[in-house]
Amino acid sequence: MSYIYKNLSISKLSIIGAGQIGPDICLHFSKVFSKHNVELVLVDISEDALANAQTKIEKKIQKGVDTGAFKPAMADAMKNSISYTTDYQNIAESNIVLEAATEDEKIKNIIFNQVEDICDDDCLFLSNSSHMRPEVIFHNIQNKSRCLVTHYFFPAERNPVVEIIPGEETDVSVTQSLMGLYESIGKVPIEVKSSYGYAVDPIFEGLCQTAILCLEKGYGTVKEIDAVAQKSLGLGVGPFTALTLTGGNPITNHGLDEMNHELIPWFKSPKLLQDAVENNTSWDIAKRGEKVEVSPKKLPVLEKQFLGAYFALSSYIIDIGISNVSDVNMACEVALVMKAPFALMNKMGLDSACQIVEDFCVEHKEFPFSESLNNARQKGKWDISNIVKTVQDGVAVFTIRRPKVLNALNLGVIAELETGLIDAENDDSILGSVITGFGVKAFVSGADINMLASLKTPEEGYENARSFQVVFSRIQNMKKPIVCAMNGFAFGGGNELAMSCTMRIAKKGLPILSCQPEVNLGFIPGAGGTQRLPRLVGLKTADEILRTGRPVSAHEAHDIGLVDKLVEGDLVSEGVSCVKQLASDELHAKPMITDAYNDGETPQEVELKHLSKSIDAILTRTIYEGAVMNLEDGLDFEARQFGECMKTDDMKIGLKNFLENGPKVKAEFVHR
Repeated sequence: MSYIYKNLSISKLSIIGAGQIGPDICLHFSKVFSKHNVELVLVDISEDALANAQTKIEKKIQKGVDTGAFKPAMADAMKNSISYTTDYQNIAESNIVLEAATEDEKIKNIIFNQVEDICDDDCLFLSNSSHMRPEVIFHNIQNKSRCLVTHYFFPAERNPVVEIIPGEETDVSVTQSLMGLYESIGKVPIEVKSSYGYAVDPIFEGLCQTAILCLEKGYGTVKEIDAVAQKSLGLGVGPFTALTLTGGNPITNHGLDEMNHELIPWFKSPKLLQDAVENNTSWDIAKRGEKVEVSPKKLPVLEKQFLGAYFALSSYIIDIGISNVSDVNMACEVALVMKAPFALMNKMGLDSACQIVEDFCVEHKEFPFSESLNNARQKGKWDISNIVKTVQDGVAVFTIRRPKVLNALNLGVIAELETGLIDAENDDSILGSVITGFGVKAFVSGADINMLASLKTPEEGYENARSFQVVFSRIQNMKKPIVCAMNGFAFGGGNELAMSCTMRIAKKGLPILSCQPEVNLGFIPGAGGTQRLPRLVGLKTADEILRTGRPVSAHEAHDIGLVDKLVEGDLVSEGVSCVKQLASDELHAKPMITDAYNDGETPQEVELKHLSKSIDAILTRTIYEGAVMNLEDGLDFEARQFGECMKTDDMKIGLKNFLENGPKVKAEFVHR
């Protein structure tokens, strides 16, 4: 067997390097590839390193079993998929070789000289690095078209972001295939042009440099600086703690000095960092749970330092043109677990952000003020996209990409989607559109809960619901076909978006595909769910699904008529094919009923269990009274009833419970 992604067929994958990150990369590959019987080979010249790597991998697999993440059979398959060897000849016939050895040019060159002699011409060569350009790593390789750099983030088996860095001679199709492959196995790849340190590390290491400079200047202690960095930037841990946990002092020390030559003179390893490396000392970080108080005098000074550095560094990456605003914004948020920099600047206001950066540049004279930041100030905002648009065979493909919130919708996302679809509608070269979600887990997880929690009055609730409804109705009424390719679960607003499309296709075999879970959170669907679902699957079926909030599998969704087609192969390619067939009248979609349709059916008995009786009363009224209206009137009625939910105690209780405890803890409704 093998794992197949479009033109890539993977039956054997080798990882070279059993040190810090190689075993973690191997662990992730074993999780996704073992079910396809892909052979994994972990290579190192040290028997001790291999033994330690095996212990590390198997310990993490066992932890997965203990926590319920892996079933015992899957754990066994993962362990059995990996072989450990010092013999490079065992990588022969690999489809991909990923080197994750020491960050040393000579060592990497030696490794790939051996790899090239052993492997077939169509084997992809990947080097995991945190800084080095592909032209340096692969300069001795004859066929550079198959060579790329990957940059995983700590911890590699769990952190979803991977930077993909093609070299000057890398084949474009190889880059595209690798990007798609990583997305198909649950990672979030971003393409970065060749540059020392790539897109994210100059930001992270620049913040580490800033933290150490603050320590040298006496702006605060290690613990105080970490605490302020966490608070101002939204970091999970402060810079000193991150350096300590990852053993990052030597790499950061080297990286900063190299960036001094490769990027701008501001980058330079501070003396305190050099001393820490030379003496192998660690930072005096706070213990877990330790509270750190920062004086009112120190707090604003440190906050300005970190915000100034963060904004300046992020803008600089845009200045040098190696990545784009949307990718950097997302990568910082997901890979580094920080507030997204450009979104934060937009929220703060560009005038304020610019002033902070200007003050930073005055103190740090070697850091140039950003031209891209100045352009954003003149425009009034950074343009941040959550929609990736491509064109395939005359069909526009829109991918909703918000991996941190599983592609959840807010007003900005649907406005961007609407603009893109209108542009496609008006483009004579475009036959129609496909809408899908980024990744493998979710099409769209629903409406952004933080957005819903910010609503305060019934009027605000009504306006919010209508904003979604108006866009979804425009999608439904567009002249060109729009196919929804449901790559994962579609909850709440995601299912409502899908129902507004001309046709719905879904990945076959999904145990959970769609759900209108709003009742679990103490409110009703507000983006058309109470009106479109009954018109697609029938009043009785919709009644039970809506009022219980239960999930529906892909198989059931197809059986009841919610989904038109189940797909085993590439979902987007099938979506493109469906659009072309719809456009040429070779295929006809099931029309949405727009007139009143209730012929006398009344609400059925439904076991509510813990669900709110108050919300169920509003929901039942919305379903059945809307059924005797035309669709447009029914939608407006739904929006008003959504606003009525805001008068209840149970909506407040449900939202608060979800935000504090997540979806697995049931809300304790009071039925008022």
